[in-house]
Amino acid sequence: MRYRYATDRDAPAMAALFAANHRDALTPEQRARQGFVQGAFDADTLRAMAGAGELLVADDEGRVAGLLALSVAEDMPGPPPAVAGLIRAQDVLEWQGRPLSETRWLLYGPVVVDAAYRGHGVARGLFAMAVAEAAGRAEAVVAFIEAGNRPSWRVHVDGFGMIPLGDYVVAGRTYSAVAAAAAA
Repeated sequence: MRYRYATDRDAPAMAALFAANHRDALTPEQRARQGFVQGAFDADTLRAMAGAGELLVADDEGRVAGLLALSVAEDMPGPPPAVAGLIRAQDVLEWQGRPLSETRWLLYGPVVVDAAYRGHGVARGLFAMAVAEAAGRAEAVVAFIEAGNRPSWRVHVDGFGMIPLGDYVVAGRTYSAVAAAAAA
């Protein structure tokens, strides 16, 4: 498995992977079992993000096995509601004893792994690359996990050791902000 920055050629495969794992495309049982991603990420959006250097991919001999976005949340034009909520909540969320608003951080996610590659370290490889790539650019990578997305919590908090920063609510949905230190 090779971990690298996405290119515009990856956009169709990334869009298909994202669509197949979108919250609205899955049954409640599937969401509970495998987790989900949310937001609007079509091929054009993903192509633009790849061009801006905001997407990491796990590449298995030309097949996109997983993807992870790593971006500056406050630079997003019209951020999705959950991201806007995280930005608004950063004065009350704390990272290492300071409000998140006083910390240089990058938005980690969404992250999605193809079903055929789950349980094989792909998410861990993407996480490791994100933490390494954040070095010098940020003190931390920050993600949000919607309440009820236990699979994402198990991977990121229980598995990778991301630290819960607190919860916030957007449109009646509760999200937990979690963070990990960027590589030194």
